[in-house]
Amino acid sequence: MIAHRYRSVTAYYSQRRKWVLILTLALGAVLVLGAGFYLGQSAAYNGMGIDTESYRDMQLELPRTQEELTAVRGELDIERTRHEMDRRALEMVRQELASQKERIADQEEGLRFYKSLMAPEEIANGLSLRMIELIATEQPQRFAFRIVVQQEARKHELLKGELYAEVSGVLDEKPMTYPLSQLSDDLDDGVLALRFRYFQAIEGELVLPEGFEPTGVSVVATASKPRQAEAREQYPWQLQERFTHVGK
Repeated sequence: MIAHRYRSVTAYYSQRRKWVLILTLALGAVLVLGAGFYLGQSAAYNGMGIDTESYRDMQLELPRTQEELTAVRGELDIERTRHEMDRRALEMVRQELASQKERIADQEEGLRFYKSLMAPEEIANGLSLRMIELIATEQPQRFAFRIVVQQEARKHELLKGELYAEVSGVLDEKPMTYPLSQLSDDLDDGVLALRFRYFQAIEGELVLPEGFEPTGVSVVATASKPRQAEAREQYPWQLQERFTHVGK
C-alpha cells in the first residue's frame, strides 16, 4: 500500500515538473520572439536611418496632419468655387457691356437716320435706299430681310411710288436671277407699292431654291408723287446677326 502511494506521488510530481518545464519553455519562446521582433524592428529602423522614438512621434502626429490636410483641401475647394463664381460674374458683366454697346450703336444709327430725314440740307434731296438687311434663320436657305426706303426733303409730302427687288446668284454653275416676290410669301406682287411721308420698311422672309448660291440683291425704287424720282442700288449678299433699330 505504501509502495503504491509512493509511486502515485512520484508520478504526480513528475507530471507537474513536466508541465512546469513546458510552460517555462513556452514563456521563454514568447520572450525570445518578442525580443527578436523588437530587435529586428529597431535594426530595420536603424538600417533606414529612422529613430524609433521619432517614428512613434510620427505615428502620433499622423492623425493631426491628416485632419489639417482635409481642412486645407476644403479651403481649396472653397477658393475654386469662389474663383468660378467670380469668373461667371465677370463674364456676365462683359456680356452686359457688349449688349449696352450694341444698344448705343443702334441708337446712334437710328439718330443719324432720323436726323437725315429732318435735316435734308446735309444730304441731297429726293428718294434713297438704305443698305438691305439680311439675317439667317434656323432653317437652311431661309432668310429674313428688310428694305428701307426714305424721302429726304425740306417739306415731307406724301410720297407714292413703287419698289422692285431681285436676288441674283448662281445655280448649277449658271447665273440666275429671281424676283424677290417669287422667293417670299410675304410679298403679294412683283412690284411693291410705296406710300409714305418719311420712310417705309419692307420686311419678310425669303426661301432660296435648293442649290442656289446668292451673290447680291438689286433694288429699284421710283416715286411718281409729289415729284418723279428714282433710287437704284446693287447690294452684295451679306448677312448680319440682327436687324438694327433704323426704320422701326
